[in-house]
Amino acid sequence: MDRIHVMELVRSFQVGEIDRRTFLKRATTAIGSLAAANTLLAACAAFPNEDAPPVIDESQPAAAPGMATEGDLTVGIVDYPDTDDETLMGYLAYPTNGQAAPGIIVIQEWWGLNDHIKDVARRLANEGFVVLAPDLYHGQVATEPDEARKLVMELDNAEAVKEIQQAIAYLQAQENVSGDKVGVVGFCMGGGLVLRTALASDNVGAAVVYYGQPLDPAEASQVKAPILTFIGTEDNIPVEGVEAMHAAFEQAGIKNEYHVYEGAQHAFFNDTRESYNEQAAADAWPRTLAWFHENLG
Repeated sequence: MDRIHVMELVRSFQVGEIDRRTFLKRATTAIGSLAAANTLLAACAAFPNEDAPPVIDESQPAAAPGMATEGDLTVGIVDYPDTDDETLMGYLAYPTNGQAAPGIIVIQEWWGLNDHIKDVARRLANEGFVVLAPDLYHGQVATEPDEARKLVMELDNAEAVKEIQQAIAYLQAQENVSGDKVGVVGFCMGGGLVLRTALASDNVGAAVVYYGQPLDPAEASQVKAPILTFIGTEDNIPVEGVEAMHAAFEQAGIKNEYHVYEGAQHAFFNDTRESYNEQAAADAWPRTLAWFHENLG
């Protein structure tokens, strides 16, 4: 369970940003149990927060329901429809100044939409982008490898790509998102999904892959967006596969670039893990920003 996500739901319900039905639906998804969600709802009713309304900065545009202001950013959980008229959710972050900016999708690692991925979304938003991290596990977050492995095995990759495309459509519909296309960046499992999305969608203007499973050369030649890839020599994904993919990009005339970091392990960018490699991460981040600015405007 994502504790911060549940706390955001409780706050949103107590200050009137969401109704009882919406609270129960989202809490059930986050906790995994309708009974537990009802218990939480009862606790909210027993301990109302009527004396603690949200702080409103009248010098800035008002945040939408479910959103809150944090420094120079507006952040929070939003929902949007999928192709079957069901509800999808994601973590949205954007500069509060209201200026239009390019949109970027952040795709989670196998752990889910956790605090690290939300932090990456905020870091991009602080660089002037409008950022959405779709919740591909629908409220579930893993903290142990066995949990993450189970969630990955249950994930339908084709369906995940469809959900990412719905997230792209959501961003494109926002008034504060500029340009006809959006950027997509992903890590680990999310890196592989970035490539699958760039293969399937015409709406990706730039893609950044952190240690994602590479496409085979035949698939790579069909990609529809510029691709930037980062990989470490100690990754469990062979560097040779990444090199072969980028050779196919080159042959097909697809704008591309890749960087190999000596000694870096899988998940070298995740600063909450032992695999974190400060030197590699510090080099990759400005390259990521430059790639998006160059290709998204």
